[in-house]
Amino acid sequence: MIGIIGGTGLYAIEGLLNIEKKPVSTPFGTPSTPVVMGKLNDMPVAFLPRHGEQHELLPSEINYRANVWALKSVGVTQIISVSAVGS
Repeated sequence: MIGIIGGTGLYAIEGLLNIEKKPVSTPFGTPSTPVVMGKLNDMPVAFLPRHGEQHELLPSEINYRANVWALKSVGVTQIISVSAVGS
């Protein structure tokens, strides 16, 4: 399964169907949000917005290890991460 970590400006995936939010606990603490599970073009996808659902987390507050662990725990084997650097 593919996992997508959204960055600034990417808080949801257009076209994602059968959406289910799955809370996950990890040995590293709480991820940025529950993992959003769904299907995109009939392919299972897990999505996690890195800064939270409403961009409430600053870069220094993001628990990267928890985010990656959460995706792996729901079956993700490959991760695509979208990010922007600087303003």
